[in-house]
Amino acid sequence: MREMVRMRRGAWTAALLAVTVTGSLITGCTSGGGATDDGRGRSPSRSQSPSDSGNGRPDVGSVLAVKIDNVPGARPQTGLDAADVVYAEQVEGGLSRLMAVFASTLPKAVGPVRSARESDLELLRQFHEPTLAFSGAQRRLLPLIDDAPLNPEPPGKVSGAWYRGAGKAAPHNLYLHPQRLVGSAPGEAALTTGFRFGAAPTGGTPETSRTVRFPSARFTFTWSAQRGRWLVAMDGTPTVTTDGTSVTPATVVIQYVKVRSSKYHDVLGNNSPYTESVGSGTAQVLRDGRAFDANWTRPDAADGTRFTAPDGTPMNFAQGQVWVVFAKA
Repeated sequence: MREMVRMRRGAWTAALLAVTVTGSLITGCTSGGGATDDGRGRSPSRSQSPSDSGNGRPDVGSVLAVKIDNVPGARPQTGLDAADVVYAEQVEGGLSRLMAVFASTLPKAVGPVRSARESDLELLRQFHEPTLAFSGAQRRLLPLIDDAPLNPEPPGKVSGAWYRGAGKAAPHNLYLHPQRLVGSAPGEAALTTGFRFGAAPTGGTPETSRTVRFPSARFTFTWSAQRGRWLVAMDGTPTVTTDGTSVTPATVVIQYVKVRSSKYHDVLGNNSPYTESVGSGTAQVLRDGRAFDANWTRPDAADGTRFTAPDGTPMNFAQGQVWVVFAKA
């Protein structure tokens, strides 16, 4: 059965290689798409009773992970405020790209959607057969995506799921209707990240603003006591969605990891960085206007990431959206 699934995925990979996603292709998939297609209509969460998935892990449903463009020409993004977790990773040229993970709710639209990276496959192993929505990938990487324990969803496989929005130039205008791709949200139980939520730890130091720098990008998180959340700015510009909603995570994790060169390059010959999310290291957790030193460990790709205080006690996150910024150790 798995071989049949791989053959079917292989067929879609071949189709992806043969067809460039153009405006005419996506036009047939849009429902009047444009900037007005980005409403924040959400599906209700759907809890699922865990059952054995056949590999010893509970079947708690499948999250939707979407690769989000993050260059200035792609902003403002759509649907980013609805994500349960947002990962920020380094890509070619020292720029940044986001991976938004949806489990508790699905927005009406998400985007702009861009291409996948090798690091994504390791990061997504913590979830049970996640769906990865992406615009494509480097040609030699496509077979690895095909064989990974996930459901790859490039444009063209599901009719009506993808569209080209107005107001941005290609390739920064590809959007996704999540409900047409996956149906409904699996519920919070599908977030097998290893994150622990609860009361704030003791200690920490007051923190009003923190900036994380990549070679050619930066993220700034500013505490808003009025909202009880962190206000996000990227490259010095406040992060809002296309409908004007501020993106305000409750917890920000600056996770120090090894970032090394991979064997892949972009079309300009720039090396694609590989972010190692398996292993151990240090982190800083920002919540409730304070910064907490932490350690992280993820022994295996199939595991979530465990965060602890320096004394070994579990590190609780605040309830709400979590941003994880992978910073070079």
